[in-house]
Amino acid sequence: MSGKHTKRANGDNDSAGHVVIEPPAAGDGAALWRIARDSQKLDLNSSYAYLLWCRDFADTSVVARADGEPVGFVMGYRRPAKPDSLLVWQVAVDDSQRGRGLAGKMLDALLERAVADGVRYLDTTITPDNDASIRLFTSFAKRWDATLERSEFLAAAEFPEPHEPEDLFRIGPLNAPAD
Repeated sequence: MSGKHTKRANGDNDSAGHVVIEPPAAGDGAALWRIARDSQKLDLNSSYAYLLWCRDFADTSVVARADGEPVGFVMGYRRPAKPDSLLVWQVAVDDSQRGRGLAGKMLDALLERAVADGVRYLDTTITPDNDASIRLFTSFAKRWDATLERSEFLAAAEFPEPHEPEDLFRIGPLNAPAD
C-alpha cells in the first residue's frame, strides 16, 4: 500500500467556507434529494428513499456540509451477501462545490471509516457514458493503490424504461490507512 490516502483532511477552507464531511443526519434526506435532482445526472429516487437512507444507512454514507448546509453526499451500503464490500449507490455534489475535488474527499472519508470496520472492496455501477464518474472511481483506485475491475452488470434491455447499461466497477482490496 502506498499510503497515499492517509491523513487527508475532511474539508477545505476556501472562499465557499469550511466543508465538513460526516455521516448524514436523519433530517438530511430532503436536502440530499434536492442535490440529486439538481445534478440532472443521477437516477432520481423518491424523496422518501433519501429520508430512509439517511436514517438507516448513515453508517455507510457521508454528507458534506458547507456552513452547516449539505452540499454533497455519498450513499452506500454493505452488500448482504458480501459484507466485505461496500456498494456506493450515489455520489452527488452541489453546483456551488463542483471542481474542488469534493467527491473524491467524500469517498476517501467514507472508505477510511468503512475499511476500519472490515470493508475490503468498493463496488459501484456506472453507465458507460458517465465519464465524470469513471474518472472519479479510477482516481480513487489509484489513490488507494487498488485494482479496478470493470465488468458488465445490467444490460439496457433489463430496465423497464429507457436506461443506459450499467457496468460494475469493483475496487480493491482496500487496506486500512497506515498511521
